[in-house]
Amino acid sequence: MPLSSSSAFSQDGRRMGRFAQGMLLLVAGAAQALSLAWPWARGQGDGPLSLIGGYGRPLWWLQILSLAVLARALQTAQRPAQAAGRAMLFATAWLVATFWWLFISMHVYGGLPAPLAVAAVLALAAFLSSYYAVAAWGWQRLRPAGAAGGALLFSAVWLLAELARGWLWTGFPWGAGGYAHVEGPLSVLPRWIGVYGTGAVAAWLAYGLSYGLAALLDRQGLRPVRLVATAVALVLAWGGLWWLRDAAINAPSAERPALSVALLQGNIPQDEKFEAGSGIPLALGWYGRELRAATAQLVVAPETAVPLLPQQLPEEYLDLLREPYLKKDGRQAALLGIPLGSEEAGYTNSVVGWQPGQIQDYQYDKHHLVPFGEFIPPLFRWFTQMMNIPLGDFNRGALGQPSMAWAGERLSPNICYEDLFGEELGAHFGNAATAPTVLVNFSNIGWFGDSVAIDQHLAISRMRALEFERPMLRATNTGATVAIDHRGVVTQALVPYERAVLQASVQGREALTPFARWVHAAGLVPLCLAALAVLAVAWIRRRKRPVQGL
Repeated sequence: MPLSSSSAFSQDGRRMGRFAQGMLLLVAGAAQALSLAWPWARGQGDGPLSLIGGYGRPLWWLQILSLAVLARALQTAQRPAQAAGRAMLFATAWLVATFWWLFISMHVYGGLPAPLAVAAVLALAAFLSSYYAVAAWGWQRLRPAGAAGGALLFSAVWLLAELARGWLWTGFPWGAGGYAHVEGPLSVLPRWIGVYGTGAVAAWLAYGLSYGLAALLDRQGLRPVRLVATAVALVLAWGGLWWLRDAAINAPSAERPALSVALLQGNIPQDEKFEAGSGIPLALGWYGRELRAATAQLVVAPETAVPLLPQQLPEEYLDLLREPYLKKDGRQAALLGIPLGSEEAGYTNSVVGWQPGQIQDYQYDKHHLVPFGEFIPPLFRWFTQMMNIPLGDFNRGALGQPSMAWAGERLSPNICYEDLFGEELGAHFGNAATAPTVLVNFSNIGWFGDSVAIDQHLAISRMRALEFERPMLRATNTGATVAIDHRGVVTQALVPYERAVLQASVQGREALTPFARWVHAAGLVPLCLAALAVLAVAWIRRRKRPVQGL
């Protein structure tokens, strides 16, 4: 064969290899997204989720396996820039497949032209994936020679990228890898290290899996004795953590009777929700009837269940709803999602609470607002003006607002995706005597249609229950309306996209988890410092060695 033909063949082979690896990374990134809530698992498994067949399930093993594909791609990268490109490709596919449903809110309900909505989702995913590209670039530059050091460094840079995504520009950590582990062997970890720490452990395991499989296939560098010893140590460590978790969960707690609750799911069509001739009368009528007819000790209506400001409502509407709950000898309380404020004072996305003998309403104002939906970032007003989203610029509530005390429980509201930020919920957990005993989420995921967003948000709420070992009640417009116990298990649930009331019961918890204690005291700083310490050690060991080219 002529030399030129051989060279062309080699170049074609390299191109095909790069193409195949790129496709593999795209598939692995999509699998990472699917691991958070496998939609084809709806109706499978045990408990209420299987009975109603309404929600996807997390697949912890798929999260580790798909991340192992990225880890192997980085191990074979020759240059830091190549590693960064591979990580960005993986992360972009992962994030697009995770929150593609933002297209629905922007185009279907917001009225943004479809090409702009697609471009916005792609731009957001590409921007956020740059954090993982930087992490991969840093890993390649500092990569230790041994497998153990490489795994630890990979875990550290992955953790820093996840933390950056959850903090910078108000943070959007939706779909973080740790949420795939609300079930499975790593579900023992959140009470100690939270979702980010759990994700870092999963990254460490993914790297180890990729390295071990590669060594096994290559039949080089494989040490069976070391592998067996490592596996045994992991099993023993996992068993010990699980024993400690069970001991803590099953420890005697303050005796209190179960609280009966009614969670309202109005299923008001999102495209009609704020329409005067359809959605508004439907919402006011249905929620009004259910609030007055409920017999449970606590009645919860979701985010903006009442879609109008109080001054816009029919005369005495709120007074008629409030009246049964204010009786001094009453045995019922209610929490209701409603916007508050005025054009002069500004608006808040709020929850009001009514209970016997309390003339002054309890009020919680949403603290962590959604960009473009609830506040307009600088220089982007032109973008929001292209969408038909009502009340798109809210005031921010204070961090750590007090709970509502009722029937021996301390009920702490959070609205919409506020339960995505465990470090902010941790602001309530400084003292066991005043910390919430029950978390209550008020959501309207109707903005995203009948999509996997519902399933993903359920996993987020379950993770908060695991981190704080508190039950979580969820009242939503379209789903997931559920009761979650302090072990992160869904005990009762409604079928999504049905108009119904969930009759459930809840019993709060008093003890504080290790995660609750340290995240209240220091936020996510301890995790950040731990990851930076790993990078510092790697840099010190690497500084006298030749640096690979860019």
